[in-house]
Amino acid sequence: MYKKFLVLASKQDEAGMNIATQLSQFRKNPVSGILSREEKYFDIYFVDSSILFEENLNPDKLSEYDFVIFASKHKSEKHEKSLTVHAPGNLSFEEPKYGGKPGKVCKASAVFQKQIFIKLKENAEKSALKKYNVTMEATHHGPLINKPCLFIEIGATEEEWRDKRAGFAVAKTISEAIEEFKENKYYEIAVGIGGPHYCPEFNKLQLNSNVAISHVIPKYISPITEEMIKEVWKKTDEEVDFAIVDWKGLGNAEQRQKVVDVLEESQLPWKKLGEIER
Repeated sequence: MYKKFLVLASKQDEAGMNIATQLSQFRKNPVSGILSREEKYFDIYFVDSSILFEENLNPDKLSEYDFVIFASKHKSEKHEKSLTVHAPGNLSFEEPKYGGKPGKVCKASAVFQKQIFIKLKENAEKSALKKYNVTMEATHHGPLINKPCLFIEIGATEEEWRDKRAGFAVAKTISEAIEEFKENKYYEIAVGIGGPHYCPEFNKLQLNSNVAISHVIPKYISPITEEMIKEVWKKTDEEVDFAIVDWKGLGNAEQRQKVVDVLEESQLPWKKLGEIER
């Protein structure tokens, strides 16, 4: 059970500062001694430079906490208004441009990621952020740290990064997700494979099924290898029950068969997306 959370933002990041500044109104003060051992809380921490690169972070500071939430801006070519959640990591074995290490991903909690994503969707609707697309993203970019973590972001231009309503909705989401977080032994724990970067089919499962998803390997990471499968499998903080394959989101029959072969070799049980009960 995670109890001590660290919300981390860069002073160079307008969206991160927007979220973190508004989050301060929700914060309890553990120094006061009022909190019991069983009570969950979060601290807010700022760094001077980019949070994508682990060399900019303080490992001693991170070691004090059970879970790290990176509050950040999101960029996209289409400049679509968005609120996003994803686990960090580099699935490619090429030298990464945006932090982390080739072929390595961070620890991720499928349960917390599911709960904060549901909460983000609820708060976006309550805040009348109708033009914002609330979505998971496939696993991508750094930093690489030795703590369970996730990114929660506002995208995709300066207008959205500075949007106080969006910042409040995300800040409220972080606070409520931490306060209400609870382990759920009835969730089926999964990793996602296939589909586009913004995971439309996995979004639906995260919101409307008993499945909790941690890492997602998108179709554009090709070829999908046994090393990738095992990396996201072992870096899921809960015990993984199976992989979910976005069958239509894997291209042609040959590409699908290659993924099936890799899954069989890795000995990770798997299901097609259409086989999951909603």
